[in-house]
Amino acid sequence: MTRNRTTRSCCLAAVLMLCAALAGCGSGSSDTKGGKTVLRYAWWGNPDRAVRTENAVALFEKRHPDIEVQTSFAGYDAYKQKLATQAAGGDAPDVMQLDYRQIDQYASAGVLLDLGKHNALRTGGIDQGLLATGVVDGRQYAIPQGRGTETVVYDAEQWKAAGVKTPRKGWTWEDWADAMRALARATGKAGATDPGQSEDAFEVWLRGQGKKLYTTDGRLAFTAADLTRWWSFTDALRKDGAVSSAVQTTQLDGSVENTPLARGEAIADINWDAPSSGLTAIVGDGLTLAPMPSGADGTPGQYFKPSVFLGASAKTAHPEGAAQLIDFLVNDPAAAKILGATRGIPVNEAIRKQQLPVLEDFDKTVGGYQSTLEGTLKDPPQAPPQGDNALQTTFQRDYDQVSFGRMTPREAAENYITEAEAELRP
Repeated sequence: MTRNRTTRSCCLAAVLMLCAALAGCGSGSSDTKGGKTVLRYAWWGNPDRAVRTENAVALFEKRHPDIEVQTSFAGYDAYKQKLATQAAGGDAPDVMQLDYRQIDQYASAGVLLDLGKHNALRTGGIDQGLLATGVVDGRQYAIPQGRGTETVVYDAEQWKAAGVKTPRKGWTWEDWADAMRALARATGKAGATDPGQSEDAFEVWLRGQGKKLYTTDGRLAFTAADLTRWWSFTDALRKDGAVSSAVQTTQLDGSVENTPLARGEAIADINWDAPSSGLTAIVGDGLTLAPMPSGADGTPGQYFKPSVFLGASAKTAHPEGAAQLIDFLVNDPAAAKILGATRGIPVNEAIRKQQLPVLEDFDKTVGGYQSTLEGTLKDPPQAPPQGDNALQTTFQRDYDQVSFGRMTPREAAENYITEAEAELRP
């Protein structure tokens, strides 16, 4: 969907495709219109995010009458595809919303502007660990706009009715496994979605042991033995009926609405906090968030992750204007009030403190959950290497082989390591 000032036509789409083929044309900016600087700003999201964003942009334009912002948004998959086409043709938007896994890809390809050189963009109010996730090769290519963290999201009413001790801060993966078995025995349902298929859950498990997914130079930082242990752990739970069956797990499509918890087949799920709001209409007031399990010695594996980033095109004709818009969206209190938690809890620490008391509905639940974790989590990892997008699919596919009994955990882990090393090869 595109804001009414500019109508995107099929002709323009054809031009972008031609540009991608030629890999050379495109200015990256609409330049000027009626004497005004024109910036294109694109993001993914839903209609609620769109309305809030349009209202925030209108305030920015009121504050900056010499700048006009043309906005567009789409669902994540459509947005990702369109941005890739635009970037390939040298026609990326002046300001763009980015995912954690896009930063290294676009920075390495020369698509993104080094934002560290622009004084209009203030970063002093952002946690330095979060800010560092937008750095590639020592340059600040992206700025986090919101933050989230993983969670055990569960139906508290069903959990309590089962007579199982509720989650607590500092519980371990073994504690979690015991609870899943107890829930399954008491309810006849899986305790939770099988986390074996999730690279995100595996990362939390690794970090709880003082390890990580990737080295600083983008290579694998774990071994086949590590992955074998993880998949052996989850495989045993599935065989016990403590987590979702292979058929239930392979039905996952990335939406919370299609998880076993939403389908009434499990009591809990492991997911990111803000997206879990999609379960409220299904689970109701009993929807509750709990910390992720920690390592055996209490080491937390979860972390505050930027939920979305903002970046600017390296080819923008108006780098200072782009920096001003990003600064406004991240650091302005009035903008934060309009945007709420539609992109996660604000990363600007002063604004976050102002916003937490006025959050409503599930945003309030997320804000309260994050507050209980303040000062207890380790810094987030740097943005993953560009090959990680493909490896997420490989991770799920190889675990499916374990789930359906076609490979042992060891065989699947060794297969994954081989493919991952090939994918990440410079």
